[in-house]
Parts: sequence; C-alpha cells; structure tokens
Amino acid sequence: MVAWLVGAFFVTALLYASVGFGGGSTYSALLALSGLDYRVLPLVSLSCNIVVVAGSSVRFARAGVTPWRGALLLTGLAAPAAFLGGLTPIGESAFLTLLGASLVLTGLFLLLPKRISGGAEGEPTALARLMPLAAAPLGYLAGLVGIGGGIFLAPLLHLTRWAEARSVAATAALFILVNSLFGLVGQVLKGGSGRFAAAIEVGLPLLVAVAIGGQIGSWLAVKHLPPAWIRWATAGLTLWVGGRLLLG
Repeated sequence: MVAWLVGAFFVTALLYASVGFGGGSTYSALLALSGLDYRVLPLVSLSCNIVVVAGSSVRFARAGVTPWRGALLLTGLAAPAAFLGGLTPIGESAFLTLLGASLVLTGLFLLLPKRISGGAEGEPTALARLMPLAAAPLGYLAGLVGIGGGIFLAPLLHLTRWAEARSVAATAALFILVNSLFGLVGQVLKGGSGRFAAAIEVGLPLLVAVAIGGQIGSWLAVKHLPPAWIRWATAGLTLWVGGRLLLG
C-alpha cells in the first residue's frame, strides 16, 4: 500500500467527518486513480464509510437529535435499493463516469452558500413531503458506486426545511451508515470471496487511516474550526478528484 494513498484517505476522512459525511465517493475515486481494480473499489470505500459515520450516528442518537420517525422512513426506503445497487453489474467506463459525476455534484453541493446548505429554520416546505421519493434512487446510487448518499440527501432536506440543521445531520449520518452496510452486502454477494479477500488486503491500512482521521475531524468540528474553511477544502478535494476521473 503506497503511503500517499493512506495519507489521502486520512485527510479525506478528516475533512468529511468535519462536515458530517463519510467520504465514500472520494475514497473510490482515490482508489481508481491508484489503478486498483474498479470492482474492488466499492467494497473498500463502503467499509471506510461505515467506520467514519458509525461514531457520528451514535453521538447524534445519544444527544437525542435524531428524528427517528422520519430518518427511519428515508433509510428504510433507501436500504433495499442500496442492496440492489450493490448487486448490479456495471462496466468500468460507466462506473467511473457515475463516480466522477457524483464527486463533481458533491463538490458543488459543498460550495452552496450557508443560507442554503446550512438549513433555514421555519416551517417545512411543500416539497419536504416528497423527500421519501428521493430515498430509493439515492440508495441505489450508493450501493452501485460505493457511496453513502447522504451528501445528496442532506442539501435536499435543508432546502425543503425538512427538519432543523442538527436533525438533518443526524439523518444523513444514519442514511450513510445503513446504505453503506446494505450496499456492502450486495457488493460482497456480487463479487464473491475472492474479491472480498482482495478488498481486505488493500483495505486494512486504509480503515485504520479513516478511523483516526474521522475522529480528528469530529474533534475539529466540535472545537469550532471555521466551518467555511473545512467545506471549501472538502469541496476543492472532491472537485479535483472528480474532474480527474471525468477527464481521464
């Protein structure tokens, strides 16, 4: 395992954990740029997602900010689709195109001004009731390319004022965690034991890196490191990596 990849995973986990996400799409992109077999990428990146967001989900639950009824509805609709996405065969070209596009959209979402992406308080808009319709497509994409889907769900929840900001963050964390688990199961069943063994060989040092980076990222967020700096750095990383994939 080359040192730059371990370092890149550490930085990615630190940045994404600071803004409440897992970083799965960026993990997959970094692995793709390293030349790893694209069929192994989702196994590693979904596992890293789980490590990063599991702690966040527990902290939100203990703090009593998780809106369980709504969060479980969205997650319950997305999880079976994430499993199906994990089972779906996909060619390398289509996989890398979807992954690159996901990263570019992620970066653009992170660059949204705070008054939009930070969540306006007040009564939910009429579109808030339609959020369950977005859950399954996001879950399918999550399982297919090895992301959690929360990076797309959270801005939609904020824009429709589905809930207050901390509840949206808690929902996104749970969404990422469960989708990653179901997507990982689908990917394992699709790839078989040989591909799973290859993912373990590659992934162990990376899992350690994201576990440490994720904890530091959470600590930085708690210590009130300027959130705009974190978001811009995360957006810059995702846009650069996504652009590299799309431009070849």
